[in-house]
This record gives sequence, structure tokens and C-alpha cells, in this order.
Amino acid sequence: MAEYQFQEIEQKWRAFWQKHQTFKTSEDTVKPKYYILDMFPYPSGSGLHVGHPLGYIATDIIARFKRIKGFNVLHPMGYDSFGLPAEQYAIQTGQHPAITTANNIKRYREQLDNLGFSYDWSREVRTSDASYYKWTQWIFKQLYNSWYNTSSNKAESIETLIAIFEKDGNLNCKAVCDDDIPEFKSNEWLQFNEEQKQRMLLRYRLTYLAETSVNWCPALGTVLSNDEVKDGFSERGGHPVVKKKMPQWNMRITAYADRLLTGLDTISWPESIKEMQRNWIGKSVGAELDFKVEGHDLSIRVFTTRIDTIYGVTFMTLAPENELVNILTTGAQKAPVAQYVEEATNRTERERMSEVKRVSGVFTGSYAINPFSGTKVPIWIGDYVLAGYGTGAVMGVPSGDQRDYDFAKHFELPIVPVYDTMDTSTQADPTKKGKMINSGILDGLEYAEAIKKSIGHVESKKIGKAKVNFRLRDAVFGRQRYWGEPFPIFYKDGLPQLVADQDLPVTLPEVDKFLPTEDGEPPLGRADNWRTKDGHEYELTTMPGWAGSSWYFFRYMDPTNENEFASQKALNYWKEVDFYMGGAEHATGHLLYSRFWTKFLYDLGHVPVDEYAKKLVNQGMIGHHSFRVKINGKNKIAVSYQLINEGNEELTDILSKYDLKASDFTDSFAPIECVNEKNAVLDVARFKAERPDFENFNFISESNGDFICEEMMDKMSKSKFNVVNPDGLIDKYGADTLRMYEMFLGPIEQHKPWNTNGIDGVYKFLRKFWRLFHDQDGNFRLSEEVATKDELKVLHKVIKKIEEDIERLSLNTSVSSFMIATNDLASLNCNKRAVLEPLVILISPFAPHIAEELWQLIGNNESISHTNYPNLNEDYLKESEFEYPIMINGKLRAKINFDLSKPISEIEAEVKSSEIVEKWSEGKPVKKIIVVPGKIVNVVL
Repeated sequence: MAEYQFQEIEQKWRAFWQKHQTFKTSEDTVKPKYYILDMFPYPSGSGLHVGHPLGYIATDIIARFKRIKGFNVLHPMGYDSFGLPAEQYAIQTGQHPAITTANNIKRYREQLDNLGFSYDWSREVRTSDASYYKWTQWIFKQLYNSWYNTSSNKAESIETLIAIFEKDGNLNCKAVCDDDIPEFKSNEWLQFNEEQKQRMLLRYRLTYLAETSVNWCPALGTVLSNDEVKDGFSERGGHPVVKKKMPQWNMRITAYADRLLTGLDTISWPESIKEMQRNWIGKSVGAELDFKVEGHDLSIRVFTTRIDTIYGVTFMTLAPENELVNILTTGAQKAPVAQYVEEATNRTERERMSEVKRVSGVFTGSYAINPFSGTKVPIWIGDYVLAGYGTGAVMGVPSGDQRDYDFAKHFELPIVPVYDTMDTSTQADPTKKGKMINSGILDGLEYAEAIKKSIGHVESKKIGKAKVNFRLRDAVFGRQRYWGEPFPIFYKDGLPQLVADQDLPVTLPEVDKFLPTEDGEPPLGRADNWRTKDGHEYELTTMPGWAGSSWYFFRYMDPTNENEFASQKALNYWKEVDFYMGGAEHATGHLLYSRFWTKFLYDLGHVPVDEYAKKLVNQGMIGHHSFRVKINGKNKIAVSYQLINEGNEELTDILSKYDLKASDFTDSFAPIECVNEKNAVLDVARFKAERPDFENFNFISESNGDFICEEMMDKMSKSKFNVVNPDGLIDKYGADTLRMYEMFLGPIEQHKPWNTNGIDGVYKFLRKFWRLFHDQDGNFRLSEEVATKDELKVLHKVIKKIEEDIERLSLNTSVSSFMIATNDLASLNCNKRAVLEPLVILISPFAPHIAEELWQLIGNNESISHTNYPNLNEDYLKESEFEYPIMINGKLRAKINFDLSKPISEIEAEVKSSEIVEKWSEGKPVKKIIVVPGKIVNVVL
């Protein structure tokens, strides 16, 4: 084979790996284990684009490197194959989501194989396979049959809770449970009937049914998580989302809030991810206290971290969803309050939490009484208060909180200073200010004393208590969908019951459509006679997408086990993921929920660790140019971007005709193949052919006839029509070239723009690398001669550099090192086995196909994955000579090479007698020669 024929080589070695199951892993207790994992993908119909493999290539390099370093490597891959996109496609086409999912997986597998990844495909998992979700259902059952004991600080079997109730009732029971559970004694518990007992236990279980405020998307017919909603619209499809109260299954993740916080200190995850989780969990230490309402026999309980500022309260604010709003709203305020509540409750909690500068609210007409001062304060509602955080009510202290201050200034409410160095235009930092004023029983106290006395007063008067609060809410766990894990639940006399283990899995039934029923029931309500053997109805909602992804890393350890989700032998061997690669966008979704499930499984003794991933790395995003078309959908107009930018008179006339302004235009995206990337000019005819939904639009172009798009750098995604398919690049350059080029783009953790300007250079490098092993006639040749010192220096420099680079994830500089070494060896005309054979091993993690081919040509029968990393000999890196600068009377006159082992006296003698000194001394005697070893020689005349 004279030239580098990458198509033939890559096809050959992919077939070899598959036939010989080269990367199949077992529990080899002799070698140290290394478990490296990518977040498994959702198999979309569009397949992979060049941004997807970035992390996969990096983990594959590390996996291959660890194998040749002597580790037993587990490197699996699977598919997060339940989800809304497949279901929406099924609704549009009538094709079963199982079929489209299988087709999409087949496409993904072809693309992954073409890139030469060293996955152990015998361990593949798919969350939509019944053999997999059987164990998701089993884990749900364990959660249902557990409660959280704050005395032992872990989950325990519900049987232990029943034993406590039978002995002592719930008077001294330390549990994470629903609020406002009535107290009962043991004799009262024993007198409860079975239904009463089960309803009470449901308020303690780690997964439970409750009336919950959810994000409801009518167009999609399902509940969405906060992560799936953006600016009041569904992330998938852009449909309106409203708040709605529905009975929902919930997961009591709040029980683990403190452990989820402290556990972050034990894992090597990016600090940005940890900080996002800390903020999402939002631990606050403070107090709860009650404000009585004037004219009503009720109180409003608030949570505050600043009880020292109680005398500075000048108003109260309730969340719009608070149940007291209807009761407290007076007649004159009913209309503005109703309008505000409707607007506010349709905004997501994420939006309301993040928009800190937005001020809005409305007065209810009622007043509360300050429990310390007795003063009246107006009760408002405001969407910056969340029903699910704290008590859904806050006391407004403008002198101690920025949002309260902004609210008070906006609505002209009083601002009362509470520290003696304040005025009405500033807020207090209680740890830095002086003593308290205008503060009744707290007058004259400093911060720490004021906090202590305030809490003591609250507890002694029985108007509240010290409290630790969390922003984290229990996770809504039900979805009104078809394509998801069925719950292992049926209903008897209106109460949920668990399906027996021997009857798992509960599999998805056939339905005539994948839409809600005419009565509004989820799609599973369409199934004929979907009941237990005893005739009881199954739960009609399905689990969310994060159910299957919260434990899949354990299933990879023992994926075909039919008797348990993974054997203790496998779990105790692999323990946890050593290196996890995935996107930062999952910080408060998958990455939090999976930690929660791991800690739960650990509590019950099912897994040996309470954190599933030692190290997490977020790969950077590959961006690409996207081209935005400015459109007004209502009037079916598209306008050239520069016309909008320049305020063109022609456009002004057109806009006035339609009663429009520039801000009435939104963005749609043009497929990149419809745009001239040099000047962003749209081929309108081709665009209409590619996007038939714009066929009847009026396109208003520039005076020269060009229609200009707005060009931006965006995340590569199908929705922005800016994806680049890797298949064409592999066909043209080969997988090894694409693998090395994606690494060459820059550090793995950094975002980077996609361009193909340098890919040809990487391809030329691999051809040059290939030629190191061949003579001018294209014949493979290796010399058995002893390598020279210079050749060994090149080799051992690379041995050291590649190991260091991989360990610190500097994979882009590794590619550079290979290029430099290849050029150096080519210059030395090196064809020595002693140098080139280990060099093939070094490049094998990066370019495995070419490495396998050369490895075989060298004369090896086994895969290169079964060899060992070359040993580093630092002696070859030591310099034996040094080129000394020769300074004569302070001026550089020449440079002379000397052996570093040469004695100083000999260097002095040679310099003194050299022609250089003779030339520049001009007959003057040499007074002194100073030699600084390995640095410089100074000659003084």
C-alpha cells in the first residue's frame, strides 16, 4: 500500500474490532479499574453533527490511553431513548415512537462506529427497553417504600416508620414530610383504618402524590420541567406554557438538600457546576414567625434570614399563588389583583428568580400586624416571591434588602433605618454596621446579639421558631405523555398501590393515538383495558426523562442482569465513574437528580458510593455561523437585515402600510446551504424550497436585489439550521483526521467556533506520518539499526509530553507535538524500529485506525490496544552540549558549543586561545575569564 488509503484502512479496522470484540470489558481484579463515561445521547432523527463527537473523541483518547497504561477500562455507550421529540413526531406522522427511536439509534450507531470509538457495545443500554426500565420502576418502588429519618440522616424502609407510629405516634418522629401534618398518638394510629394509614404514610414517602403547581403546555399536552421552559414558552416547539395545579407524582429531593450541598466538597467537578447547584439548592439559616392579619382570624407565616431587621418591616409581600390572596383581597382591589395573578402565574419560577431588576406588584387592601412593634403594614402581592420557597410570603425590609428597597421606592412605601449609620437611601450590611435604632427591645444591640435575642423572643412567645430553609423544591415526577417509563402503580379504592416485583416491568400499552383523550386524560388513557389482573387501573402518567438517566451509570456495570439492577460483585468492582464528560446545561437537571438517586440507593445499601462520579468535565460548545431572517409572521413579510438596521425610507413606508415597526420582526433561521457565507446573502428561491412554510411570504430585499441575513455565532443545532454533518468530512479526510482536527481546535473545555480551514493540514500531517514508515517507492520499511541520540531525544520528548497532556486534558497540544515530532524525524530521515514502533503506540489513542494498520505492518498480531505505553527515559532528554554566548567586555561576540561535562578550566583555556578572543582583544592581555556553567562565558580584557 503505497499511499495512505484511509477508507480501506478504517473500514478494515472497524470490522476487526467488532469481530474480535477488542474493547469488551470484564471485572478483571488484577488490573486497576478505570470507568470513563460520556453522558449518553438522545438519538434525534438528524443524527450527529460535528459538535456532538467533541467530548466523545476526548473520552475515547483517554480510554485508549488508560488501556495501554495498564488499566481495565470500562467505556460504555447507550441511549437516553425516551422523550418528547419522538412522541411529537409520532403525533405528526402516526408512526410509533419505538420505530422512529430504533431507526434513529441505528443511524447514531453507524456514525459512532465510523469515528472509531472504543466502546464496549456489549454493555449498551436504552432507557426505552423494557429490560432497562424494569429496574427504573424497581427503584421507584424503593423510593415509594422509603421515608427520610432526620435522626439517622438517611432514607429508611417505611416499615421502620410504621413501627415508630405504632409505638409513639408521630409526636417525636424526626422526618422530612409534608407540612401541617396533624399530630397523633400511638393509640390513635392503631385506630386508623387502612385507608387513613395509607393516606398518612403518603405524606412521608420519598415519592408521593400531591396537588402541585406545574408548567402545563396545552399544545404538547404535558407538564414540563423548569428546564424545558424559556420565557413562558416550551423549549421544544416554542409553545405557550401556563401554570396549572394538578395532582402529580413528586420526588422528595428536599430531604437530601443538605447532603447534596456537602457532597459537592468531595467530588472533582467544575466549580461553576458546583456553584450552580449550591445556588439552586439555596440553603438559608433564619427563622419563621407569624404576622396576624387585621380583621381576620388568621396569621401569615414568613421565613427570614434577617430577623434582626424586624422593626424595619414596612410592608409584606405574598406570592401571587399564595392561597391567602383571595381571602385578603378587598373588594376594591379584586380586579387589579386578579389581573396581576393571571399574568404572574404564567411566568416560570426561573424567570421570576432571575429578573432581579424587575419591579411589579399590587396592593391587596389588607394589613398585617408586626409581632414585635404592633404596627400595621400593608400586604401586597409580588411575583418576586415564590409560593414554593419558604412560606410563600416575605416581610419587606427596604433598609435591609435590595429587592425590598426597590419595591418600596417604586411604590412609595416607607423606609425605616434599623442601624445607626444608615439613612433612607442605603441598605444595611448588618455585619459591618453599628448598633440598632428604631428597634424596640433590640435598641442598642449589635448584629449577633440582635439575632440571638430576636429568635429567643419569637420562640418564647410561640410566634415562630429558628429554621433552616432551602430554595430547592421537591421535583415533579409525572408527565402527561406516552413515550416514557410507565409507573409501577395501580389504584385501589382511589389509593396508589405498588405492582409486585414479579409483575415488572409494566410495559407501555398500544394506543390508537399519542394524544390526550377527549376527557383530557394522558395518552395512556386511550389504551384498551389497561389494568392489572385484578382489574385495577394503572397510573396514566409516565415518568420524566430524567428517571432513566439518574442511574444508567450503574446499569452499565452489569447490563444484562435479569435478577437485579446490577450485582454487588460488579458494583463493588467498578464502584463509581472515574471520569464523566458532559454538558454544563445539565447542572440543575440530570447532574443534580442523579446525585440524589445515588445517595438514596446508597442509604438502602444497594450501591457502595454516595457520589457516582469522581471527576466531571464539561466539554466546550462548538459554535457555527447561523443566519437569521427577519420576519413578521402575522403579515407574512420578511425584510433584509440591513434595511432594518439602516432605517431605510422604503422600509419605513412598507412598515407604515402594515402598521408595523422594526421591533415587530422576529428571527427565523435559514439553512446554511441557502446562504452565501461570505456576504450573508440569502438565496430566496432555495430558502422557500427548503422552508415551504415561507412559500407565501413577501421578501423585501435591498435596492440591488440582495436579501441580507443577520449573521451570528450560535451553538450548532438543528433548530438553527447550522449543523455540519461529520459524514462528508469522514468520507473526504477519514475519521482519524476528523478526530485529531476536533482536538486541534483548542482546549476541550473551551467554546470554539467551527471552521474547516485547518482540517487539510491535519490530513497532510497524517500522510506525512504514514510516509515515515515507507520509502520513496511506497514500500513499507523499518531499519533495525540502533537509534541515534537525536532520534531518541525526539521520541522521549513526545513520550513525556503526550502523557502529561492527556492527564491534564491538553489534547490540542498533543496534536501539535505529533506534528513537530514527525517533522523532526523526517528531517533526520529516521526509519528506525526503536523510534517508530513506540511512536505508533503514542498516536494510537488519537488516530487508532492508522495506528492499528502500521502496528500490523511492523509485525504485531494483536490489536495495539493490548500493548503497553512506552517507558520514558529522562536521560535522553538531558542536553549533553550547550552553546555558550561569549561576551567580551560586555558585548556578545560569538557562540561556542561545549560539552556540559567539560571542566571549567578546560572551557577557560579553549576560549582564551580561540580566534574569537584573539580577534577582539586587539593584542590586549586577557585579565579574567568567568564561566557560568550552562549559561555564559565572560571575557574581561
